[in-house]
Amino acid sequence: MLDPKPSKSELKRRDQALKALGEEMIALKASDLDKLPLGERLREAIDDAQRMSAHGALRRQRQLIGKLLRQADASEIETALIELKSDSVAMKRRFRVAEEWRDRLLDEGFDALTECVTATGADETDLRDLLKQLARARSARVEKTVRRELFRAIHNAMED
Repeated sequence: MLDPKPSKSELKRRDQALKALGEEMIALKASDLDKLPLGERLREAIDDAQRMSAHGALRRQRQLIGKLLRQADASEIETALIELKSDSVAMKRRFRVAEEWRDRLLDEGFDALTECVTATGADETDLRDLLKQLARARSARVEKTVRRELFRAIHNAMED
């Protein structure tokens, strides 16, 4: 038995999905595009679309990107894009949690230190030293620097 030919509706759904994929790629930064398995022509088309501002030209460029996606392995590109997004979400979450711990340490001081070390895996002596430096800070500039160092210590510990 022959494989049934996809319906017109199915073809339209596929084209819409590829168009949406193309739109997502146009919105990405160059460094993120480098992480995707794009062919040379597809990458050039996306770069060109990012530089365009005229509505008609951009519409035609999107159509070209859709055509190139139909010829390429779009599932591989889509998988890489999903992985890229999940990495981005995890990075944002880690950043937010590190900020929350820094703020909590600034508010509660040494009382929250043990809990912070347990939750983040940061070095207790480093955090303790930074809190002491913060207490001794005489200027707003030094205080700001120590706050940043406190955040970096927590964030770096969470990355490891």
